[in-house]
Amino acid sequence: MTTTDRPASPDAGATAGEVLDRLRTLQQADLPVHGGRTLAYVYDSGLAEVDRVGREAVAAYAGSNGLDPTAFPSLLRMENDLVAFAARLLDAPDTVVGSVTSGGTESVLLAVQTARDARPDVARPSMVLPATAHAAFHKAAHYFGVEARLVPVGPDFRADVAATAAAIDDSTVLVVASAPSYAHGVVDPVTELAALASSRGIRCHVDACIGGWVLPYAARLGRAVPPWTFAVDGVTSISVDLHKYAYAPKGTSLLLHRTPALRRPQLFASAAWPGYTMLNPTMQSTRSGGPTAGAWAVVRTLGDAGYERLTADVLEATDQIVAGVADIDALRVVAAPDSTLVALATDATCDAFTVCDEMTARGWYVQPQMSHAGQPPTIHLSVSAATLAGVGDFLVALRESVAAAVAAGPVAVDAGVADYIRSLDPAALTDDDFDGLLAASGLVGEAADGGLALPERMAEVNAMLDLASPAMREALLVTFLDRLSRPTSA
Repeated sequence: MTTTDRPASPDAGATAGEVLDRLRTLQQADLPVHGGRTLAYVYDSGLAEVDRVGREAVAAYAGSNGLDPTAFPSLLRMENDLVAFAARLLDAPDTVVGSVTSGGTESVLLAVQTARDARPDVARPSMVLPATAHAAFHKAAHYFGVEARLVPVGPDFRADVAATAAAIDDSTVLVVASAPSYAHGVVDPVTELAALASSRGIRCHVDACIGGWVLPYAARLGRAVPPWTFAVDGVTSISVDLHKYAYAPKGTSLLLHRTPALRRPQLFASAAWPGYTMLNPTMQSTRSGGPTAGAWAVVRTLGDAGYERLTADVLEATDQIVAGVADIDALRVVAAPDSTLVALATDATCDAFTVCDEMTARGWYVQPQMSHAGQPPTIHLSVSAATLAGVGDFLVALRESVAAAVAAGPVAVDAGVADYIRSLDPAALTDDDFDGLLAASGLVGEAADGGLALPERMAEVNAMLDLASPAMREALLVTFLDRLSRPTSA
């Protein structure tokens, strides 16, 4: 950050126009959220009217508080409407209940917390999940003291049912399945996993945060979709995000339970203090009404027919990308996608991290994924409906990016840096260790405030991180986040 980039002192105040101008300036450094060229983090319907309705609803309810449904009954009505819409999509019985959460991670956290608290007789609870389950389950394990037992996946990247059965014991309170898994975009064998859980009296949660608003419409469109909804006996809860393929504004997900009794441990109340009796259905107490209203407005605007059209578009875009990749040497699709997520791997002539940099240079953001459990690094695509109009341009950019990566050759990490990384102990990483790594990797900015500055190209940094063990990578990135998340002087 240079001196001219620094914001004015808040003590001086600013006009509304100045503040909004400053916001627009700041936002210029962000990835675009419209246009279908950001294939991670955001999900774009490509429909300007839908975006407008969602933004206006968020603004209208930004000051409303979901803490007390008797004070803001309109929010309760909208939440129940959203749950009812999702229940129809997910083949839910009449007994289903649900809650709006802030996102997929909160939905997953609550699913784990509820399973844990439903079994007070288990002193050290565990959950069994495929190695491909979302990292939010690891976060839940960390927060709630539930052991995460990881089981391998097969060559098709789907959960291994026999390995799951072997991992279950009397401490197991939850079995997890993905629909689809984030990293590879495939649906786990939910029917078998749910039957296994049910036979042992264990809950089965399906993480459909990504696929929940796509797979039902894909089935209507005649696609082959593995069973995964409440129609599968033994599925006790499902999470599905509205701010992904329901194309709602950020900040909304749903967690549905098959019955009120299954949800009951999720609800929290406390009268053990002199203030109001706290009563919460989710992890938050105060909840802005904006995201709920935005999601409700978008869902009402699009409706069933609108979502079917958008699903047809996003699946067509996905199909075209998969077909186009087949014609690009040095690149392959890791697993045939069941939904809208695509993982790409390179051959030995280039590397995924350089391809990601080259795509960024051409105006497309694709997400690098590190190597894991013997699998190579990959390029991850979250395809949106808005991507369809630009698939041709995307494939041209991808072909050019792969050619440039082949010409450059696989990125290499300096041997000294590699040795330095291997010498570090993730459990005892010091500021001096981190400073040495920053200096070696070029991540230290030259700004007067001494802040960190990411290079324009990240391939060498990602290759460096890819060398690190998962524990070392976590320690480095936590330290890096700590350095980023510090205020600068005015």
